[in-house]
Amino acid sequence: MSLCLDCVKGVRHEGTSEGKFEFIRGVRCYVGTPFGEYNKEKAVLFLPDIFGIQLINAQLLVDDFSRNGFKTTAVDYFNGDPLQEDAFAGGEYDIPAWLAKHGNDQTRPNVDKVISALREQGVKDFGTTGYCFGARYGFDLAFENISKVTVVSHPSLLEVPEDLQKYKKLSQAPLLISSCTVDETFPRDSQAEADRIPGNGEQFTETYRREYFEGCTHGFTLRGDLSKPEVKAGREGSFKASMLFFKKHL
Repeated sequence: MSLCLDCVKGVRHEGTSEGKFEFIRGVRCYVGTPFGEYNKEKAVLFLPDIFGIQLINAQLLVDDFSRNGFKTTAVDYFNGDPLQEDAFAGGEYDIPAWLAKHGNDQTRPNVDKVISALREQGVKDFGTTGYCFGARYGFDLAFENISKVTVVSHPSLLEVPEDLQKYKKLSQAPLLISSCTVDETFPRDSQAEADRIPGNGEQFTETYRREYFEGCTHGFTLRGDLSKPEVKAGREGSFKASMLFFKKHL
């Protein structure tokens, strides 16, 4: 399991965030709340990439989910120590060393604290949307059947085919994967394995979908260069597919 060079590349997106930062059981979160009435027994858990919840790109995507009727909570599981945005401009970082300080023991407890607190607030059903690093927890929560629906985009840190086999064996959650052309951490052979195992040999079934966005590179949904038409179309297509999947299964 590893990250790739594209995990630390990206473009800052323009926009003004509409949600708010708050502490949930001591964990800093960015929360998007729908305007008007919404189902308070359902929530989306937003599992960010290594740039965390302080990146405006993540906040804008959380806002998009909340505008479509789902209260969405993005978790700071990096304890205030995400990778910094200057990596976009070629900042030097020792990624293996950073990962060693942000393993499961350091990051998973924050996810569990937030889930527990949201349950106490009345949430019964969770959908997860995980990006790169966050896809690992999307799978782990599905293995434990904590989540009702799983959405992942350009996943990292998965063992293929082992995690796909485990998903099929243990999880009851429908699975949506947004994949792309250039992705070292989830390449075409891994995509084919996903279709073969949870998809039972199909790219699209009732409870499994793998969207594929031609011309896009790992990170496109959260850090892609939206001045490129194919990337903009990929980001928008991935979000639309995610929303339709949540509306159908969550």
